[in-house]
Amino acid sequence: MPITDFLERNARLYPNDKALTEITPQNQPATNVTWREYNLIETAEGEQYRREITWREFDTDANRFANLLFTRGIKKGDKVAILLMNCLEWLPIYFGILKTGAIVVPMNYRYAGEEILYCADLADCSMMIFGPEFTERIESVLPKMTAITDFFFVGKREKTPLFADNYKDMIYHCSSVVPPVEINDEDEAAIYFSSGTTGFPKAILHSHRALTHSCLVEQNHHGQTKDDVFLCIPPLYHTGAKMHWFGSLLTASRAVLLKGVSPEWILQAVSEEKCTIVWLLVPWAQDILDALSSGKLNINDYRLNDWRLMHIGAQPVPPSLIKRWKRVFPNHQYDTNYGLSESIGPGCVHLGVENIHKVGAIGKAGFGWQTRILDEHHEDVDPGEVGELAVKGPGVMLGYYKNPEATREMLLGDWLLTGDMAREDEDGFIYLVDRKKDVIITGGENLYPVQIEDFLRQNDKIKDVAVIGLPDKRLGEIAAAIVEVKPDCTLSEEELNEFCKGLPRYKRPRKIIFAEVPRNATGKIEKPRLREIYCGVRLVEAETTR
Repeated sequence: MPITDFLERNARLYPNDKALTEITPQNQPATNVTWREYNLIETAEGEQYRREITWREFDTDANRFANLLFTRGIKKGDKVAILLMNCLEWLPIYFGILKTGAIVVPMNYRYAGEEILYCADLADCSMMIFGPEFTERIESVLPKMTAITDFFFVGKREKTPLFADNYKDMIYHCSSVVPPVEINDEDEAAIYFSSGTTGFPKAILHSHRALTHSCLVEQNHHGQTKDDVFLCIPPLYHTGAKMHWFGSLLTASRAVLLKGVSPEWILQAVSEEKCTIVWLLVPWAQDILDALSSGKLNINDYRLNDWRLMHIGAQPVPPSLIKRWKRVFPNHQYDTNYGLSESIGPGCVHLGVENIHKVGAIGKAGFGWQTRILDEHHEDVDPGEVGELAVKGPGVMLGYYKNPEATREMLLGDWLLTGDMAREDEDGFIYLVDRKKDVIITGGENLYPVQIEDFLRQNDKIKDVAVIGLPDKRLGEIAAAIVEVKPDCTLSEEELNEFCKGLPRYKRPRKIIFAEVPRNATGKIEKPRLREIYCGVRLVEAETTR
């Protein structure tokens, strides 16, 4: 069944129940903001702190938008781009596009004008829905966007640019009747883009079957019920946030969209909205713990007893972080989720809340998924040996849109080659070793940066760390650690080298660089950017996202 059926069922069975709540933090100290894009969000004086829609309103808005798209000539198989910050309109627009049988194309809100143009052209988009944060960027490339025939603006009527129609004004006059379009599981549904941190990304094509399966995976892993409340913080353009929300869709439970990130805002939202499930990125979890341990926030100021599950994904999770988290929140269930945009986001591998004793592993094959670890000849390695992780399941992409060569490199029959190096222990739990492209070969030895990073994060003075390879005439490469020190702490190179004596000699970083560690909007360390800064290496091909 197509994923739109879940929405229509919820509207029929629970029409007056709240589906989505949007929270816009106000009158909060900006110094606590850890989501760099928060300042992009345009807010007007007197804007509501809290907005909500019911399941009936959600489905009605989706139907109205679908019928509006029909009046503009959109038909099954066309591509429609979404370029919005998280907002209450995001998901109804997403489902409105799906209801027409068109292919929805969410775009990264970090894209510059030329990247917006590139991705719109790559995906063959004929329409774009955008917010006020992106007007200038679109205007900068508008003369080149000849394939897009219609633009819809989601924002204040008076700010609507001349080249666009106002979304709210237009759907107000449209029918709320369910569009009479036949959609099946095999139909193409969405194009997501790989998170290239330099260069341009690839377009990942998914079917309705993949979207529907992600709903089942999420609910199976985390046991959502109608009574749960999911706090959604990461960007909805990314597979991670949306696929976790799909568990709420399946169970008709409420979700809260928090427009901004700081430890105080997260705890306040959990407290006020009685959130039960929160998906965090590693830096956000660290910031919460640091704010509590420093005394900047007092845990007793918040009502957190409804919060039952904290889970993390999108990047390797340091075991030391989770051990620290459990000391502060001993009653929380914990899970980690592994996935790629090519596997419709998180869930093809997951730890499982019952396996906290295996913290450090990414887990076992998720619901409906299979895993293998392969050598360079695509043969299975022996247990304990390192190889490339491959996954198989209903969520594997159809392919890279208009890029058959890249598709052939990633797909081995029905198996998706993840590009991640991993090993499996005697109990069948998989441990992520590193990205295949990130392995450092120094003097003939393979170094896996994630292992060194996990060790360094045990130092209480380190806020974040990234390890990359630097060219070396004698050894080929050496390991360099880019270290971000916690505020109000001092850490010298000598002190850190002494700390690194806990590592085998060949794994110790040969160079220490004290600097900020850049991460993208999904929490992934931007290693290509670091290589460009410190090695002068510019990658022209986008990396696959976890």
